[in-house]
Amino acid sequence: MNSLPCLNLAIARLTNTGTDNFAIWVVKAPYPSGYVLHDCIWPPELSQVWQEWQEMFAGHTPLDISSRSALPQTAPLPLNLISSPSGQTAGYSSRLMQYLGISLWRWLFDGPILGSLERSRGMAMGLHTRLRLRLEIRDPDLIALPWEIMQREPGQSAMSLSQDIVFSRTTSEVESLPYLRTDQALNILLVLGEDQDLDLEKEAEILTQTLTKAGPLGSNSQGYAPCMVHTLLQPTPQELIEELETKAYNVFFYAGHGFPDPDGGLLLLRPGMRLNGIELAQVLTRNGVKLAVFNACWGAQPASANNQAIPSSSLAEVLIRHGVPAVLGMRDEIADQESYSFIQAFTEALRSRKPIDEAVAEARQELLTVYKFNQPAWTLPVLYQHPDFCGELIKSFDEGITELPDTTIPSIIASVPTAFLRSLSPGGKTWLLRSGVTRIGRIKDNDIIIAEPSVSKRHAEIICRNSLAGSTPLRSYYLQDLSTYGTTWVFSANGWQQILREEVLLTSGMQLKFGSSRGEIWEFLIEES
Repeated sequence: MNSLPCLNLAIARLTNTGTDNFAIWVVKAPYPSGYVLHDCIWPPELSQVWQEWQEMFAGHTPLDISSRSALPQTAPLPLNLISSPSGQTAGYSSRLMQYLGISLWRWLFDGPILGSLERSRGMAMGLHTRLRLRLEIRDPDLIALPWEIMQREPGQSAMSLSQDIVFSRTTSEVESLPYLRTDQALNILLVLGEDQDLDLEKEAEILTQTLTKAGPLGSNSQGYAPCMVHTLLQPTPQELIEELETKAYNVFFYAGHGFPDPDGGLLLLRPGMRLNGIELAQVLTRNGVKLAVFNACWGAQPASANNQAIPSSSLAEVLIRHGVPAVLGMRDEIADQESYSFIQAFTEALRSRKPIDEAVAEARQELLTVYKFNQPAWTLPVLYQHPDFCGELIKSFDEGITELPDTTIPSIIASVPTAFLRSLSPGGKTWLLRSGVTRIGRIKDNDIIIAEPSVSKRHAEIICRNSLAGSTPLRSYYLQDLSTYGTTWVFSANGWQQILREEVLLTSGMQLKFGSSRGEIWEFLIEES
């Protein structure tokens, strides 16, 4: 269930008004008036701090992507960044890391964008949950920047480490996702490609142990999902495709060499055999892989030509645009021990049934703690998620334990009321609501199909939660709006009200509308068995 309020922001360069002119706007907000726009200029001081940051933290990257704006030779750096006192390199690197993070935050959240963020955060806090913040960077020259390090003020957490925000990148230039069901377990295909510097069999053993190790309370810990790993060592492209097409994997994991390339990067499977992102995307989407993870250099970096980034060329972007729901790549090089630490923390979080973006935040915190704030390790992982994808790979523990299947406890099920959604239009349909989640929308893969233009493809969900109070079964139903413009309506004492992506408890007899305020009226009914 996509229970977190979501705020999506986009950045684009305004090419007709000057090379340094940008627009920042809200693509998706948890309330109607949150869709604001802000025009701004990219400051040369920020370019200079970014250049300084690269010289300290990204000296080995083969990419040479510079802003289209010429840096003024006399633009001064802040006083505390001008020089590094002898023996205090760590202090200088920490200041530089923090200063760039604050500069990026202040540029992005300026004007009305800040107001939209604050109100969205307030709504999330009112729902006792976190805000899901997604950033869409449409200008290729800005993709390489470490937006994950943004922080509001000195001493505050970076946005990607926040306790009340979960951060990822996204793009709206994608097709809608088909309906994705959550799974009971992680089923991972681990591919180890060409790497002349490592013992691949040893690496395979280490990674498999990391991915399948017992949970914090033991392998049979309640709520800790199982994880199965199959390893391919330097496969040919044909072997890789055959494995994906004959087994049901929900996670693809690659470790080995990777390079930027205009066709979505290059993965070196074995000597003389390469696979680019476009080729890989076809087989991953065709076989329903939900998460692709790349422990390879520069998986989240665009390729470049003449010192200019090539649009939509990074491996992560290409896979997302082709329909892979979530892609995790590295912005730069990552050391072996850093990657093992990240993988272990990330997988444990996934197996504890956390959404992907929350799992990435936990693993990023692990990198910061172990390898320090003033080192780039925690800034390297970059997560892209499809705007339709809530990031859930594994069924939540609560969802699993509250389902009451007919075949196992029929006496309990028989005593639980059933619920319906019926149309009040002449000759309208009546739909039985399922245990779990009933999906409502315009397209065929929903449980309840409302073929009206004003209804979104995936418009809303009715969530059934079962529980036991002693020996008494209890069943509650909640309505969750997922529509593009918050056009789900409930009738209350104040008339028809939009629910604005909130979760609303349904009571028998409540009337609902989906799409237009003048549309078909539906009635929610609970019928005692």
